[in-house]
Amino acid sequence: MYVRLLEIDEPVAREIGSRLRLCVSGSAPLAAQVLEDFDARFGQRDPRALRHDRDVDDAQQPSDDGERRAGTVGKPLPGVDARILDEHGADVADGVTGELHVKSPTLFAGYWNRPDATKAAFRDGWFATGDLAVRSADGYYTLCGRRSDLIIAGGFNIYPREIEELLAEHPAVAEVAVVGSPDPVKGEVPVAFVVPRPDAGQDSSALVAWCRDRLASFKVPREVRFLDALPRNAMGKVEKKRLQNQC
Repeated sequence: MYVRLLEIDEPVAREIGSRLRLCVSGSAPLAAQVLEDFDARFGQRDPRALRHDRDVDDAQQPSDDGERRAGTVGKPLPGVDARILDEHGADVADGVTGELHVKSPTLFAGYWNRPDATKAAFRDGWFATGDLAVRSADGYYTLCGRRSDLIIAGGFNIYPREIEELLAEHPAVAEVAVVGSPDPVKGEVPVAFVVPRPDAGQDSSALVAWCRDRLASFKVPREVRFLDALPRNAMGKVEKKRLQNQC
């Protein structure tokens, strides 16, 4: 939705932005570049600047304290505990990637009629989200992608989100998804599926070069493929399994 909103002419976008109180994103990753572009076009990132322009009681306002840090999901909401664990179930240090676990009174009790899945996902009241994440020293959490999306190329861990964020910064890229493609030598290699911006052209070699100049060699996509649209489910999430089937 935010990518589509960026197609609105800037004067109209500014008018819309002047009337917005709060913008939120969920369900699927919001690329840092999309956030920055939205901020530039609509002039709206921090709702606190507009909260008193509305006839809304402050007591009804959601908590909006803290920096809107592009690329992160921020800090846990009140009443939510979070921790990041390694594959052995030990807490990792700040700056180290692991699986995100959460605990909250509002957390769901389990999977419907799936006791085995519930038992596997919950450990001492903590829910294993399946999301890989890293925590900054000041408490901001960044999601690196689903654990199932992790690409292991020649023994190196590759997080698709890192490549996606980088490609999203390219002026020719509207949307992007990166998946692992089978490779007889390395096991897997990253392949990028890109939806180009209108009239941007489809130059895969330029996008690969863009990544090569900015990423370690093993993270550079082996191939860039262009699509008119990324496959999504009813919730709007990119269906990476369908993309992997095209590799």
